Amino acid sequence: MSSSVRWALEHMPLTATAVEEAAPLLAGRRLAMCLHVEPKTAALVTLLARAGVEVTLTGSPGTTHDDVAAALRDLGVAVHTRRADDEADHARNVARVLACEPDLTLDNGADLTLSLLRSGAPSGWLGGTEETTTGGVRLREERVAHPIVVINDSRLKLLVENEFGVGQSVVQGFLNATNLMVPGMRAAVLGYGPCGKGVADTLSRLGARVAVCEPDPMRALQAILDGHRVGSSTEVLADAQAVFTATGAPGVVGAEELAALPDGALIAGVGHFAWEIDAAALRAATVRTVEYGAPGRRTGHVLADGREVVVLDQGRMLNLTAATGNSIQAMDLGLTLQVRSLAAVAGGLAPGVQPVPAPVEHRIATDLVARLS
Repeated sequence: MSSSVRWALEHMPLTATAVEEAAPLLAGRRLAMCLHVEPKTAALVTLLARAGVEVTLTGSPGTTHDDVAAALRDLGVAVHTRRADDEADHARNVARVLACEPDLTLDNGADLTLSLLRSGAPSGWLGGTEETTTGGVRLREERVAHPIVVINDSRLKLLVENEFGVGQSVVQGFLNATNLMVPGMRAAVLGYGPCGKGVADTLSRLGARVAVCEPDPMRALQAILDGHRVGSSTEVLADAQAVFTATGAPGVVGAEELAALPDGALIAGVGHFAWEIDAAALRAATVRTVEYGAPGRRTGHVLADGREVVVLDQGRMLNLTAATGNSIQAMDLGLTLQVRSLAAVAGGLAPGVQPVPAPVEHRIATDLVARLS
């Protein structure tokens, strides 16, 4: 076991307890998993494997830690992912994972679950979990006759992991990717859901001057009361030195937004998919590109009028591409929600796409308060 996985295991007591208590329901099951392959995920997989769960795993393009994937393979876990994988590789990896004919699925973005549903779910499939709001939206557009628990619908996760975990880890990734100073920086955050709020608040605490674009008036009001300037996308981008996309929606930074950006602006992705930057609009506006360091790490797009816009890690999740993901304690909470929700599915949860069961959330919140008090 790698030292990074051991370190994560040492600081994930809630997940360890959850796996131990869920073992009677999960042991002997085949679990198909799509989750970012990094030390906390490896800690979860290690605990599940010890409890008798047969895990087959893939990750997401651009976020896999190859050393962690190798360490899991050394433990006998079937892992189908590499950091260098593109979207076509990812689709093949999903197919390889589903070949295990799972009893349960644990997904991140819904690629795995949608592929399973559209190809015909195996007769023994009981249902599963979905990590993200983006994946939950995609699944609710389908006819789902099995229970799927959307972890990101949990108030507990939105508070602990999304607001505090993502806020810290995205800013950490930005610092790692740029080596620039945050105090005094003019930052724009697109989207003021829990992740966007976490990023904006973390930046502000470090001395950045933060502007927020949020179409929902309640969230926009909260941003104002939290001390941030609020405006339209073009208004907040007009003087932004760094832009953080936290909407989860495709094409948020399009031709109009690119035209509003000042010379030298940096764009960092927070949402699950790298589609918040309109790739077609960016290609159409780009005269030439300049790579600052490794290809794709800091890509400068020189526009027709001479301005340059720099995209960090191709718009992918900066907290995973340039850092080690959310803090261990935040992920301990999130992965505990996963384990206990999977146990609820295995125990006969009602069908449909649904939030974390209230008793599960209450139990974990109670445990976390006791641990932090």
